[in-house]
Amino acid sequence: MMNRFRQLIALTGERRYDLFTFFCLYIAQSLPMTFFSTALQVSMRQASYSLSAIALMQLIKLPWILKFLWAPWVDRGCRTLRGFRKCIFVSEGVYALLILLIGHLDLQADFRLIVFLILLSFIASATQDIATDALAVLSFRHEEKSLINSMQSLGSFCATLVGGGLLLMLLQHCGWHVVLPFLAVFVGLALWPLYRNRGLTISKREEKRRIRAADFYGFFTVRGNLSQIGFLMLYYASTVGILSMTRPWLVDLGYSMKEIGFMSGIIGSSAACASTLLGGHLVYFIGRFRARRLFALFSCLTAAYFALVSNVHPSGAAVVTGIVLLWAGYAMSTVVVYTTAMDRVRPGLEGTDFTIQTVITHLSGILVSVLSGHVAEQLGYRWFFAFATVVACLGAGYVFLVFRRK
Repeated sequence: MMNRFRQLIALTGERRYDLFTFFCLYIAQSLPMTFFSTALQVSMRQASYSLSAIALMQLIKLPWILKFLWAPWVDRGCRTLRGFRKCIFVSEGVYALLILLIGHLDLQADFRLIVFLILLSFIASATQDIATDALAVLSFRHEEKSLINSMQSLGSFCATLVGGGLLLMLLQHCGWHVVLPFLAVFVGLALWPLYRNRGLTISKREEKRRIRAADFYGFFTVRGNLSQIGFLMLYYASTVGILSMTRPWLVDLGYSMKEIGFMSGIIGSSAACASTLLGGHLVYFIGRFRARRLFALFSCLTAAYFALVSNVHPSGAAVVTGIVLLWAGYAMSTVVVYTTAMDRVRPGLEGTDFTIQTVITHLSGILVSVLSGHVAEQLGYRWFFAFATVVACLGAGYVFLVFRRK
């Protein structure tokens, strides 16, 4: 066991700059998107837009749901490391320019144009994500994939912490026209580690191939992938459901928006960042098989904790404990989901297959969030958390029954 630990330390040291390179790429694509999703809703409400109009703003994330449609073309165009670099630089450059352009517009006077430009910027960031994911698959060996996926999750949760918390506070003091140019510069600077990284290598890819319709549905015909789809849909369904209902629950408990923002946005996101690193190292140390089971049991315990505290009016300490458990479990589960998704890609279609799997998790999350709201409204929080506990147990049972040690 100590030998395994030494190998982990040595591997992390070897790959330190590579891991930092991908962390920068992942936070660069996630931070502006998180900021736009949060700040646009707040700004619209302050401008007296209706709640139905604000709810429709969730559609700006549509490019990230539909990105599997152009993923095969990204795979076809990125056959070498130079091709990956070019795709990432171009898409991220377009992303930064669009953000800079949005920062020069007025939210009230140019609202429709701003929404259109945000959609275009999300297409650019989704394209960068496809290329980055494929590059990560090809750059890291099987035993290293948990480490790179911890960077992916860490980038996402750091973006939530900064974009949904710190930058929102900065927006109130400095305004739209100051924050967005800063974001554009940040996106551009995040490319510097990739530009400077001359030691990065990738596995050889097959020559250019014709794009076929089978590239999309062929993933579902590969042996073992149907069980993976069930896993993607069930594994953290309960956690996503509880996350979607946490803020309304806290409001009904009497907490202010400032308190909710601090507990969920700062404490929760910080717990997720730390747990992401822990999860990545655990997957490497104990393996995918044990980690998948361990994190599933952790989700069950977390859901049961919320079911327990919802029977009384919980103290502030009990609420914070639940939030920390929830975000920690979500972060660790995300690492094992992304790591096993990388194991299920076909040669030459790494970006396409990984994108298909992430889209499945996004769609599952949307469905679970909608269902969670319906259950909580009809039955109350107590029965909702009990329902979430049952869903978590179903997910854990699926993992224990379907996935056997090879």
